[in-house]
Amino acid sequence: MARYTDASCKLCRREGQKLFLKGERCYSNKCAIARRPYAPGQHGAQKKKLSGYGLQLREKQKAKRFYGILESQFRKYFEMANRKKGITGEILLQLLESRLDNVVYRMGFATTRAEARQLVTHAHFVVNGKKVNIPSYLVKVGDEIAVSEKGRKSPRFKEILDITGSKVVPKWLEVDQENLKGKVVALPEREDIDLNVQETLIVELYSK
Repeated sequence: MARYTDASCKLCRREGQKLFLKGERCYSNKCAIARRPYAPGQHGAQKKKLSGYGLQLREKQKAKRFYGILESQFRKYFEMANRKKGITGEILLQLLESRLDNVVYRMGFATTRAEARQLVTHAHFVVNGKKVNIPSYLVKVGDEIAVSEKGRKSPRFKEILDITGSKVVPKWLEVDQENLKGKVVALPEREDIDLNVQETLIVELYSK
């Protein structure tokens, strides 16, 4: 599958905000957007007024890059959200938050979503006792996520918890760090999602 392979920090600079793609680095003075708070490229520092379409596109790109997914995947989530009853934009974010790789990251079992995706792909997690190696797997309320026996033998998880140990876990999740497991206790509400995006603009973009 195609993946973005250029410098991750360029994505944050392009969107004008931290997308937390580099783990610890995003919280340090080495953060690229803190040092160069403008878009990459020769003319990045120039202020440009965006059209209505441009604003909608930027919001969509911001959300895609935050969760690290491709256009085809993102559109699939929008179509799923659009078929459900409720506020489409909020349901879209709820679906994105329910991805297994995001849940692993939110629980503090990975320092970035990219690392979470890799760990899931390498079969380091089980859901309700069964191996799941699909990062896009959508968890449900009541699902229990745990590090697999294979993963428990890896020293990497101790390193990860040393870094993420003080991280605040969203209220819709419960985490037992000592036993390397957690549980989905509710669906995330909009106020639980720390993505600074206007999801209504994304809905407008796809609804044209």
